[in-house]
Amino acid sequence: MKIVVIGGTGLIGSKVVTKLGERGYEVVAASPNSGVNTLTGEGLEEVLEGASVVVDVSNSPSFEDAAVMDFFQTSTRNLLAYEAAAGVGHHVALSVVGSDRLPDSGYLTAKLAQEKLIKESSIPYSIVRATQFFEFLKRIADSATEGNTVRLPSVGFQPMAADDVASVVAKVAMGSPLNGIVEVAGPEQFRFDECISRGLSARKDPREVIADPHARYFGAELSERSLVPNDGALLGETRFDDWLNRNAAAATAA
Repeated sequence: MKIVVIGGTGLIGSKVVTKLGERGYEVVAASPNSGVNTLTGEGLEEVLEGASVVVDVSNSPSFEDAAVMDFFQTSTRNLLAYEAAAGVGHHVALSVVGSDRLPDSGYLTAKLAQEKLIKESSIPYSIVRATQFFEFLKRIADSATEGNTVRLPSVGFQPMAADDVASVVAKVAMGSPLNGIVEVAGPEQFRFDECISRGLSARKDPREVIADPHARYFGAELSERSLVPNDGALLGETRFDDWLNRNAAAATAA
């Protein structure tokens, strides 16, 4: 069975490609570098020929509100149209826990718009909503930095390892379409500010993390459960401290 992974050379996509390949599937990693551009439609007809499943883990190169909305709507419309023409039987998309709770976030509003297009298409689908990745925690800190301080709200936070995200996405891709949403999160819940502080300390980063209830995340003010999954979410296996210990060098560079 042929599975095409859109965004297949990125952090999650490359892991999904490896996991599916190890299970014996014919897997194609599609990205602009391989001549496949979902914004323009370039290469889609060719790469989707004979495909049974498409996994979309692509991301917008810009997080500016208008640009990110244009990316997810245009690329998803193009992808679904070409999939319908090719007879693809299962569309799997990676989304974000909280995308339906934060209307002030341009990025998450765009992800919700992407989900809507998928649900309204004729193609059977599965949507995997994941919490934030351990690999992006330094980037989160950087975006919230003012001078030598990091301001973040002290709300619930349940991040997870990218490898665990990829495992769930690959498992969903190998199964029957859910025609619904599954949530996935890390095995531990933290306070947002405390988790980022622990991550910075492990990197010997001197910045001070300050709890600020009005600090915004992706443009939105957060409530206690904005970023944590609902009951019944699948939980990854990797604990935060174990990931930090195994990925010290990668964490420093992330």
